[in-house]
Amino acid sequence: MEMEKHQRRFMRILDNAPEIKAIFLSEAPLEEKRVKILGFLARMQAKTFSDDPGIPPLEWVLARDAIQVFRSLISTRSERLAGYSFLSYLDNLLHRVPPGDQPLPHAGFFNELEHLIRGIVGKTGIYPEKAPGFLKLHGARAARLRSADLSRMSAAAQEQMARFTSGLENETVRRRSRNKARILKHFDATDLEWEKWQWHVRNAIQDAETLGRLVELTADERRAVEMARQQRIPFGITPYYLSLMDYRSGSARDRAVRAQVIPPMNYVKTLLNQPRDAHSGQDFMLEHDTSPIEGITRRYPEIVILKPILTCPQICVYCQRNWEIEEIDSTQAVLSADKLQKAIEWIADTPEIQEVLITGGDPLLLSNSRIEKILYRLSKIDHVVRIRIGTRTPVTLPQRITDTLVRSINRFHIPGKREIIIITHFEHPYEISPQAMEAVQKFRRYGIDVYNQMVYTFYNSKKFEAAALRKQLRLIGVTPYYTFNAKGKEETDDYRVPIARLLQEQHEEARLLPGTVRTDEIVFNVPRLGKNYLRARQHHDVVSILPDGRRVYEFHPWEKKLFLVDTYTYTDVSIHRYLQRMKAAGENITALKTIWYYY
Repeated sequence: MEMEKHQRRFMRILDNAPEIKAIFLSEAPLEEKRVKILGFLARMQAKTFSDDPGIPPLEWVLARDAIQVFRSLISTRSERLAGYSFLSYLDNLLHRVPPGDQPLPHAGFFNELEHLIRGIVGKTGIYPEKAPGFLKLHGARAARLRSADLSRMSAAAQEQMARFTSGLENETVRRRSRNKARILKHFDATDLEWEKWQWHVRNAIQDAETLGRLVELTADERRAVEMARQQRIPFGITPYYLSLMDYRSGSARDRAVRAQVIPPMNYVKTLLNQPRDAHSGQDFMLEHDTSPIEGITRRYPEIVILKPILTCPQICVYCQRNWEIEEIDSTQAVLSADKLQKAIEWIADTPEIQEVLITGGDPLLLSNSRIEKILYRLSKIDHVVRIRIGTRTPVTLPQRITDTLVRSINRFHIPGKREIIIITHFEHPYEISPQAMEAVQKFRRYGIDVYNQMVYTFYNSKKFEAAALRKQLRLIGVTPYYTFNAKGKEETDDYRVPIARLLQEQHEEARLLPGTVRTDEIVFNVPRLGKNYLRARQHHDVVSILPDGRRVYEFHPWEKKLFLVDTYTYTDVSIHRYLQRMKAAGENITALKTIWYYY
């Protein structure tokens, strides 16, 4: 019965493309069907390059993309990469052949298939039936109509962005003032102590009992933190960052803030079954294969990562380096003086290196004198012309950005000779506070630029949520730099977003912002190899759709036109599952209907 139900749904989908349906229903061998379908796709593709009145304007663009994807899905090379034959699965499904080792199709699989077929034949239906009125006019009349359309577009976008509360709003500032008073009372501390960054580090909340006294926790949140601590999974929240959370659980305002630091149960349970070492699946970027010496990671010709410390004032759940991050107070987190010296000597002995990213961990957890010594040693290397400092302290611990620290860093910022840049990590407008803004402005007043790297996760991917963050960042002096796809690590599945959503966000939401605001580039970090620019289709291909609705991508390395380097195969999260989670979170998923046509 289950197979018959699936077959009927497949047949209904194929009704949109009778030619493909006839090929599948024939008794021809599978390879002959492959050839015939490829022939049909070639003819359809030729139509997209001719003036075919049967395909509405712009539908031909979607048709061309869908045809290219379907051709990729049924190629033998894609089958080898995915370890699974999409074509054979469809053929067996239509002819009611038991799936064998393959699972039955999920709703997400049929959703992908239906949108793909509709795309191929130019029947997506995502465009209004009537073209805008200004296209039929000229001169001032056309301009006025066009301006009215743009105003409606902007007003709709601003209405969407207004849903996301900023930490600069007066009511938010007052709410957090009350939070601060409650936290200080708990610790029997003073306002003076609150302004000392060392106090926040010493009093970082590292257990569920203390956390539960200061903010309301759900049963799952409490249990997840308890399990994490029992199993010695690093966990910690600064009192300052805790003050950004609403006291009551379940608030829509602080969902992204809580998600940063309170681990989901799935995260904890998955980590319990994984070893925490350089050879485990947690090292998604395969840093053990790109570290020529301890403390150094190198993926590109002119830049290296220097890691003098492997902990932070607080621990982010989806940290790229969670497999090596230590507890906040761990004495093992700091790279030894001898190893640090050897790492810097390696940089000095590698004249091709012109830029150093100091990260970790968070290097601003080190003392001023240690930071200054590292910068001094790097400044003595003539070929190092740029030093980036990767830190989240403006967001999690703005008290750390003291005038003394900024002056110490600024000593090495010499225009025309050497540049110092701060790379930080705001995830949501609710994280932006007056204190964070002041921390940013301290760097800006000394001529040091501050850039932001956002990780695009489920918790900041609502319609126009990232756009709202970009607008706020520019106003406080931060330049959007990169938007990263959340790492495809098993333990962080709850945070992952389909690649199609990143592409959709850039084309339909970020695109409405001025160019000075949408300066970030969306990227996928390919293990071992580095950043893949998602916006460019020539850097990746969809090679399969699994029965559970997940797309399989092949990513091309950045140096593919320079050297013979292998590609990387990645299984994405299901668009269907993502949309269902969004719906459960209260989002109108009809507004995301075009997501299926981004590849």
